[in-house]
Amino acid sequence: MLIDLHVHSTCSPCSILKPSEILSNARSLGLDAVCITDHDTMSILTQCREGFQPDGLLLIVGMEYTTDQGDYLIFGNVRSLPQGLSAEALLPAVRDLGGAAISAHPCRTWRPADPVIFDRGLCTIAEAENGRNTNVENDLAMSLIAGHDMTAVAGSDAHSLSELGRCPTRFTVPVNSTRDLVEALNRGQCRPSMVHRSAA
Repeated sequence: MLIDLHVHSTCSPCSILKPSEILSNARSLGLDAVCITDHDTMSILTQCREGFQPDGLLLIVGMEYTTDQGDYLIFGNVRSLPQGLSAEALLPAVRDLGGAAISAHPCRTWRPADPVIFDRGLCTIAEAENGRNTNVENDLAMSLIAGHDMTAVAGSDAHSLSELGRCPTRFTVPVNSTRDLVEALNRGQCRPSMVHRSAA
């Protein structure tokens, strides 16, 4: 299955990508599923129904959680988590809730993740490829992942329609729900896809 794990809708103040645009275009871009991960909110659930859509697209809702130690894509039963946690508090909390956490753009120049998070094994999944990163930032992320024996994923980090599906992740097992996604991520049953759309 081909999944874009990192997409922002207009529920993120920085995005111009409407939920309707995501749902009506994702399948034509070759995606089997899309994860809407708005900044510090899951309010998209008031506008969209999670699960399979009429065209067969699977919609999963997560969140990009902001901390002073980097940003993390979190999935699972995470709506109850308070805002303002440090990564050192957030990541064990996500795990205790049976969820999964991905370090988003861990080596981005202006918002890098704190290396102590990986040295302590608090996060074991990271974006090796992010559609808004430079090649150098993505190369650094891949080196970080390899050096810590982490699971590598990819995400478009889409804020506009032209970015949607640019950097998908290939899952080697079926994903039919958020629970399936969490289990596959935590078991490392995925990898960055060789499919990579260039900017339109």
